[in-house]
Parts: sequence; structure tokens; C-alpha cells
Amino acid sequence: MANILIVDDDEAIVKLFEQFMVFKGHTVVAKAFDGEQAIKLYKTTQNQLDIILMDHRMPLKNGVEATKEILLIDPDCKIIFISADYDIRDIALKAGAIEFLEKPIDFDTLFKLIENYCS
Repeated sequence: MANILIVDDDEAIVKLFEQFMVFKGHTVVAKAFDGEQAIKLYKTTQNQLDIILMDHRMPLKNGVEATKEILLIDPDCKIIFISADYDIRDIALKAGAIEFLEKPIDFDTLFKLIENYCS
């Protein structure tokens, strides 16, 4: 099972993702509500994490900026980008995200991706 950092500025989405992850046996190590917080949390939890679920539109620092900074810290970090902004897909993947899922997501697809990348 995977250890996960969830990054999204919408508390309801974070809670929903956390419930689904725990239901499937994963551990949510940390939750961030903006890109700056995600970077700070990553620095203190990176050895405990397998994967990050990253939103795009957030205050302080967006998901692409946070992805780039996290990957400077750890180029092997696995980040699945999850956003309603499909136009950002190519930019997110070029920034280093391993996958891009458009909201609303299919959780079965997300679980398969987590399993593939964390096994």
C-alpha cells in the first residue's frame, strides 16, 4: 500500500480523497492546501512518501510550480496531477508529473495508477 501526500486547496476534495485512499488501504501521511505548504510538508515527509496527488489552481503557489520545486528536491518523486484544468495537462507532464487525471476523476483509474507506480 502507498503512503500519500494529498495537495488541493478544496478541503472537501482533500477529505474525499483521504477517505477513498484509507478505504483502499493506503496511508495519507500529510495534506496540504496550497503549493507552498506542499513543498514544506514534502521536505519533512519525503522519506515516508510514495506518491503525491497534486491539484493545479491553489493559492500562494500553483501545482505546476510546486511540482517543479519538489522535483528539484527529489527528481524521483512520483506526482500524479489531478486538475479540472485540462489545458494544463501538457505543462504538468513537462514539469515532471508522472500522470495527469482530469477532475472529476475515476477513482478506479487512480487506484490502478497508484498500484502501478508504488508496487
